[in-house]
Amino acid sequence: MFKIITQTDDFVVVSKSAAVNFHDEGEHGAGLFSQVKKHLLEEFNITELYPVHRLDKITSGLLLFAKNSASAKIFGELFRAHKIEKYYLALSDKKPIKKQGLIKGDMAKSRRGTFKLMRTMNNPAITQFFSYSVGNKQRLYLLKPHSGKTHQLRVALSSIGSPIIGDPAYSSNIGVNSGVMADRGYLHAYALRFELLNKQYEFVLPPSEGGFYLTSAVTDKLTTLKKPWQLNWPRL
Repeated sequence: MFKIITQTDDFVVVSKSAAVNFHDEGEHGAGLFSQVKKHLLEEFNITELYPVHRLDKITSGLLLFAKNSASAKIFGELFRAHKIEKYYLALSDKKPIKKQGLIKGDMAKSRRGTFKLMRTMNNPAITQFFSYSVGNKQRLYLLKPHSGKTHQLRVALSSIGSPIIGDPAYSSNIGVNSGVMADRGYLHAYALRFELLNKQYEFVLPPSEGGFYLTSAVTDKLTTLKKPWQLNWPRL
C-alpha cells in the first residue's frame, strides 16, 4: 500500500501504490492515511499525523504528511501560496491536440462524479505540461499543476484529447492502441520540491509499478528529467 521514503521531525514522505484509496473504504478496509498513521505509531511511537494533500485512487507516487500541528499549518500556507512544487507523470495512447504548453480553465462537475474543463476563467485549474513520444503509440506527459482541483490532471489531459491510460473515469478505452490491456491507471506523483524552515527539500521518485512505465523508452527518458524544476516550462 505504501513505502516510507523519508521522515524528519516535521514531516514524512511516502510512496503510495496505485489503486489505493486515500480514505477508509468501509467494508473494503483502511485507506492509506489510516495505514500510514498506524505504522508510524507502531514502529516509531508517533501519535500525530496530518494530511496536507491527497492523491486520487489511481495515482501512485510521492505523498506528504505533517507530523505535528505546527508543520501542518505551515504546509497549508505553502500550498495555498503555491510554494510547493509538484510534478506528475502520465501516459496516454491518444494523440494530443498540442504536445506541450498550458491547459487552463474552470472545472465543472459532469456525469457520474467526473469533471469537465470549461472555457471560462473565473477560478481556473492551471497545468503546464510537456509530452514525449515513447513508442508503442504512447506519449509520456510531465505535468506541473498550479492549482489543486479534484481530478485536475486527469481532466486536463482528457481535454486535449489524451486521456490517461487505464483511467476508468475519463478514458473510454482502458486498454491501449497496441491492444494490450492496462494494468493500472497511468498517473504518478513524480517529484516534490519545497522549502520548510529555511531548508530546501527535493524528492524525485520514478514509478516502480506498471508495465508501460517500466519500458526502456520511458525509463531512458526519465534519466533526462531527474530535476524537472530546471526545465524551461511553458509560460503561464
